[in-house]
Amino acid sequence: MAHRAQRMADFQLRIADAITRYAGSMRFVYVHAAVFALWMLFIESDPWPTLTLVVSLEAIFLSTFIMIGQNRQATFQQAKADHDFNEQELELKTNTQLTREIHALTTELHRRLIEESSQ
Repeated sequence: MAHRAQRMADFQLRIADAITRYAGSMRFVYVHAAVFALWMLFIESDPWPTLTLVVSLEAIFLSTFIMIGQNRQATFQQAKADHDFNEQELELKTNTQLTREIHALTTELHRRLIEESSQ
């Protein structure tokens, strides 16, 4: 929840999230296919030099947004792994303590049973 709140608080991260979410959709593919088809068929008679430039620039920016998303995901996964490790360590300590207490109670119970049977 804290991670999500931090992401929502930063305007730049919200923009990056929105762009990454849209660029990873089939709508993005359909829009680009239609725009490029229209461009090649109706707008320019020789679209390849300009189209190549536009597609290259778009690829540069999209790859940057993907890297931003991957870095943020890695940061989130590391924080989650650290939290899980701490929780497991606490659970291990608790289980160890409970096992020791059960052993002590069992030992005391056996001692009392032996005392009663010898009387």
